[in-house]
Amino acid sequence: MRRIGLAVVLAVSLTLAPLAAGAQQTEKVRRIGFLSAATPDPQVDDGFRQGLREHGYVEGQNLLVEWRFAEGRYDRLPGLAAELIRLKVEVIVTATTAAVLAIKKATAAIPIVFTLVSDPVALGVVSSLARPGGNITGFSQITVELTGKRLELLKEAVPSLKSVVILTDSANPTSALVLKDAQVAGRRLGLEARLIAVRDADELEPVFTTIARERARGVVLVPSPFLVSHGIQISELAIKSRLPVLGWTGSGGPWALTGVLISYGPSTFDILRRAGGHIAKILNGAKPGDLPVEQPTKFELVINLKTAKVLGLTIPQSILVRADEIIQ
Repeated sequence: MRRIGLAVVLAVSLTLAPLAAGAQQTEKVRRIGFLSAATPDPQVDDGFRQGLREHGYVEGQNLLVEWRFAEGRYDRLPGLAAELIRLKVEVIVTATTAAVLAIKKATAAIPIVFTLVSDPVALGVVSSLARPGGNITGFSQITVELTGKRLELLKEAVPSLKSVVILTDSANPTSALVLKDAQVAGRRLGLEARLIAVRDADELEPVFTTIARERARGVVLVPSPFLVSHGIQISELAIKSRLPVLGWTGSGGPWALTGVLISYGPSTFDILRRAGGHIAKILNGAKPGDLPVEQPTKFELVINLKTAKVLGLTIPQSILVRADEIIQ
């Protein structure tokens, strides 16, 4: 009886084994799209992949990601959006404001999860943060709300500062909102703030020459794929013009690493990691419009003391003790 029982067990095991293997081999591969107006960024890509892994989706195993990057050329976004729609992806994830505006215009059917968007309500991306509605949800970068904080940091680092230039690109949809907040915060801080928008890289050197000649003695950068793509040039011009510049810690990495004086903003890595949760919920049947838009929870402050030394500045200890990273 023991021999018969063992034989039966072996026979059943041999029968079920290929069935189990076949089930594993036929696990459904989910296909999603990723659209960015910027260039590929390790902070974005790595955070995105980690967030998906935390929810059981691994690129190359049970997940296929169609990556599309406009590399600072906003005119390419409609074509890239159309490509993702033709591929019939299940979800489209966007990074940057320009990218979500392009994909929102292109489809009302495919679920969209946006990230790194400055002010989704004011820009008409969603009707409200609590109930975004339709086929869209995501994560705000609160660029506009952080404008005052960035001005405070620059003023604290350079107490003699009387005037600042808000530098952006002419196609950035958030520029007017940022300027409005900058002027309100500037009055409180005793700072005059004005906006300069550039259209192409050839304008950057003349702009910095003009800023250096005028009363403005500081520059705050508005998060923009265009500015990211010219980050090294901007940092070199800032040093050459002896201008303290404050950038952000979003797409493109901390600006202080390229040579500007201060970087401050939400952690891009953390935002993209958290986006993995929204994507998993949607792939499992949730409606994007029912998922509230979330705000950043982790912020980073980076100070470049090498740049401070070149500019002849002494950064107050009150800022240094709050820094997440100090570049010596």
